[in-house]
Amino acid sequence: MVRVGFGTNNVDHCTRLCHASSVAALMETIGSGAVSTTFRDIENSDVALLVGTNATSNHPVAATFFKQAAKRGCKLLVIDPHRPQLADFAHRYVRLRPGTDVAFFNGVLHEIIRRGLYDRQFVAERTEGFERLKATVEHYSPKVAAQLCGLDEQEIVDVAVTWGSARAAICFWGMGVSQHVHGTDNARCLISLVLLTGQVGRPGTGLHPLRGQNNVQGASDAGLIPMVFPDYQSVTDPAIRGRFEAAWGTQLDPQPGLTVVEIMHAALQKDVRGMYVQGENPFVSDPNTEKVRKALAALDFLVVQDIFMTETAEFADVVLPASSFFEKTGTYTNTDRRVQIGRPVLKLPGAARLDWDIMCEIGRRMGVPGFEFTRIEDVFAEFAALTESYRGLSYETLGLEGKLWPCKDPVHEDGQVVLFERDFPSGRGKFVPAEFAPPNELPSPEFPFVLTTGRLLEHWHTGTMTRRASALETIESEPYADMRPADMAALGLLEGDEIAVTSRRGSITLKVRASEAPGAGSIFIPFCWREAAANVLTSDALDPFGKIPEFKFSAVRVEKLHAPTLADSRGAAE
Repeated sequence: MVRVGFGTNNVDHCTRLCHASSVAALMETIGSGAVSTTFRDIENSDVALLVGTNATSNHPVAATFFKQAAKRGCKLLVIDPHRPQLADFAHRYVRLRPGTDVAFFNGVLHEIIRRGLYDRQFVAERTEGFERLKATVEHYSPKVAAQLCGLDEQEIVDVAVTWGSARAAICFWGMGVSQHVHGTDNARCLISLVLLTGQVGRPGTGLHPLRGQNNVQGASDAGLIPMVFPDYQSVTDPAIRGRFEAAWGTQLDPQPGLTVVEIMHAALQKDVRGMYVQGENPFVSDPNTEKVRKALAALDFLVVQDIFMTETAEFADVVLPASSFFEKTGTYTNTDRRVQIGRPVLKLPGAARLDWDIMCEIGRRMGVPGFEFTRIEDVFAEFAALTESYRGLSYETLGLEGKLWPCKDPVHEDGQVVLFERDFPSGRGKFVPAEFAPPNELPSPEFPFVLTTGRLLEHWHTGTMTRRASALETIESEPYADMRPADMAALGLLEGDEIAVTSRRGSITLKVRASEAPGAGSIFIPFCWREAAANVLTSDALDPFGKIPEFKFSAVRVEKLHAPTLADSRGAAE
């Protein structure tokens, strides 16, 4: 629709706010933007690295496999400034200083090389750039890295030795890695760690960025990214573009488009004047809410296609009533690369229509060729024909449980669990070393705390669906911030006190809870609350490669709000 009907590559989706930096690093280093193995392959691992992931809240199904693996003897190495529940199952939990991932993993890489724990044969036969990596990490001894990370150097040594001595080790990471202005560098370090030790291409090994939504992998595979067509094929490559032009019957824009946050910036400058938002709620999910508000208000025309009247839809000129997953047929590709068919169990309510049907009708009314589909199966068939990874998959072969891509024989096989047994799509894996650099903004006397934002088990993203579920809303019904008891005591705060949290971009009020999960000097706020929107506080500074914003590090101050008294009320009345 966007590329053929609107004539632009300005199309993006929620991966820009979760794992865009991971995809950028993976494409650069191994030529693939997906996981190399499934999360249940941890059953074959003796060591698992879990970095920046609160899996029990964000990926509860995967978390059960992680816990079971730990009980069987798999050594979990949990690395996170914000202590996740999985730390209770860890062989080693490391609470590094926020924003110091590169320094930490450079220290681990340094120690593995120094001790000779790397796979020399794998490095020689299947990688390139080792000497460059070695020269970079040479300056990050465990002592130097520990000083930057606020750790004891033995913690770095222990992680290096445990990982470097593993028979089969697997690396999982979440948005604690990716949602930084240096998120791509963070992911590069993790990929280098896996390549250095040859921990990929065998059962129980590999790279697994835990994707943030049920179909974010599928949307990425389908080309909802401004610089690539389906299957991560570059829009700037004339031969690739020619194939899609032949398939879609029109000329296509040869220039990469704008990403989510860049589109908002462009709207403020009137370089983007119209927007079509489908199943997204940027007013709550995007960073720097005040700037988003101004951008949405500046548009000449805004269309929102959704199942509820979201905060973003309140700005819309046209609202198109869409269908929920309970009401439509379609495929979802999850974090494991498993393509599954979702089937309706409810009838469409009121004026709601199927999403693909809405878009096809708009395309037909615009006179755009290629929107004559009458069955969702035919839409998938065209997509699969243009996407090598999905070649051979169809509604008939997916069945009830779906298939992993790639799948050479979908009639008889489930699909390939472990990728890159012999080579990478890019040929050799590439070491891309990174130097440590501080976050975009640092704490100061005016803003002494570090804010981290994230999700809850009970509420999904911006709460558009889950906050309408009475059972979930009963469990978590009001905004709150987590702080360490010692930090609360220093500010004279008690559990349940009302506080104001202020950054350079805005201020919100909410209640405070005591928790040992945040590190010293840190505060955690879920971003699902409209009435205390955490993204009022966050920065829209971007990673230069993945174009992902800095959701995990914002400098803030915390102040106790004065509780009104009877005397205050009398004074106001007078």
